[in-house]
Amino acid sequence: MMARAGHFVQQAAGFKAFVPADFPPRDLVIDAGRTRLLTAAYQALGRLVGAADFVPNPDLLIAVYVRREAVLSSQIEGTQGTLDELFQFEVSPEGMERPRDLEEIVNYVRALNRARDRLEDLPLSIRLIREIHADLMAGVRGREREPGDIRRSQNWIGGSTLANAAFVPPPVHEMWQALDQWEKYLHDDSSDPLIQAALMHAQFETIHPFFDGNGRVGRLLVPLLLQERRVLERGCALLYPSVYLKLHRDEYHQRLTRIRTDGDWEGWVDFFLEAIRQVAHEGQATIRDVLHLREEHRAMAAADGRAGPNMARALEALVREPAMTAAILAGRLDVSEVTAMSVINRLSALGLLRETTGRRRNRVFSYATYLDLFSEASFQRRVESAPKAPGLPTAP
Repeated sequence: MMARAGHFVQQAAGFKAFVPADFPPRDLVIDAGRTRLLTAAYQALGRLVGAADFVPNPDLLIAVYVRREAVLSSQIEGTQGTLDELFQFEVSPEGMERPRDLEEIVNYVRALNRARDRLEDLPLSIRLIREIHADLMAGVRGREREPGDIRRSQNWIGGSTLANAAFVPPPVHEMWQALDQWEKYLHDDSSDPLIQAALMHAQFETIHPFFDGNGRVGRLLVPLLLQERRVLERGCALLYPSVYLKLHRDEYHQRLTRIRTDGDWEGWVDFFLEAIRQVAHEGQATIRDVLHLREEHRAMAAADGRAGPNMARALEALVREPAMTAAILAGRLDVSEVTAMSVINRLSALGLLRETTGRRRNRVFSYATYLDLFSEASFQRRVESAPKAPGLPTAP
């Protein structure tokens, strides 16, 4: 008998693989408590949109948000590398530790940016996720595992073999059947977008259509679906869930597992809605902190009479590119490298910039006080100040 989300089927080779039930679940319960959670998530999203309207150029923030998502989503899969290191690597990769990890994160940034542009002329689909996967895996670990190609043989999660795997996704034939239903659901614009994003992500992780990179692709699909459904318009590019999912990584994996073992779609949906609510609240608070920091630092620059104008312009450039060399800053300000270095020295003396390489030449300077606003610690601090959602269930 087929369980609510699917069931495990004994295979001839001796292992059990999960075969999904029909998707999406037609009996998903949206009761009063879940409706309150959904309403709270949309209210937080509305406040995020309102806050984004106060940002003169949201693209300045989007660059950092995309990179934070890339870093944290990759860290969930065990990749090392921090936001500071990523910006430094993009500017000057020489001598960096963990270059292969940072290359994977750079690929994530490229994949997400290109996918957002592709949505202008290509709907979210299997074709698009194959493009995303090809970008994600290009030239990095796992590139030998068929980048951009749906798997043609069995894969597994955890363990060293199929026999001791923690989870075995559907065999190829059943995988294609599940993918077909999954893709059709992507095009169902009658579904609530947040519920759709929750179910879409969970089912993608269960199907696991690639040999590697499934978790990162699955998380990347969440902001893409919300963009396609036009949930946030301008604010959508500032909503990425991985900061919450990483901080609650154990529950994240437990909730996905309980869909397969217990058919607990509702527990997963509740968890996902709370992730969206908290990330949206944090985004609103981050915008507030960024605008406050911007005004504070502009005032500090203005107090420096001789270099003030160049310092103010440098701060604006650093919001978009929070790590720079003197040569890069000279190009951004259209000044000599000597003048750019003078500006950097003044900003460093004020405690606004930090040298990150320890080198004598081609030094990289990080706008550390700005990047600190996007740290996991800052996220936790802002979330702790947020009102609690009504009816939030406890962890499994």
